[in-house]
Amino acid sequence: MDNRPDNIITFLQAKRAKEKERDLKYNQDSKDRLEKIIKKKITTTMIGALDAVEKKFSFLWEDENGELQPEQVEFKEMYEDVRQRILDNGNAQIRSLRKELENYNVEWTRYQLKLPVRNLERVENKEDGSQQN
Repeated sequence: MDNRPDNIITFLQAKRAKEKERDLKYNQDSKDRLEKIIKKKITTTMIGALDAVEKKFSFLWEDENGELQPEQVEFKEMYEDVRQRILDNGNAQIRSLRKELENYNVEWTRYQLKLPVRNLERVENKEDGSQQN
């Protein structure tokens, strides 16, 4: 039989429930953070790929005076088709990622830094020349 008063038991139960709720929220926030980071990386990859293609091949469909020749129009249409496919594929992968993350528990371990701890007494003794063990 428990000898603790009921109010202590109630307090401990409420504390455990709060901790569990906090942990669940932290895990969901961690998952949302990971999803946001991955989405940004996929988007950056898509845009970077399109930028590289434009920088190397835009001469095929661009003209200084703004008028395109028939073959330039064809190249421009091909580029627009490829561009749309890249964006559609990337966006499909982002949607797929969201569904995949639902199957995982995610916990962000944050940035961790381990600092070495030195015994200050020993350091001070070495500085003044005395030796103590």
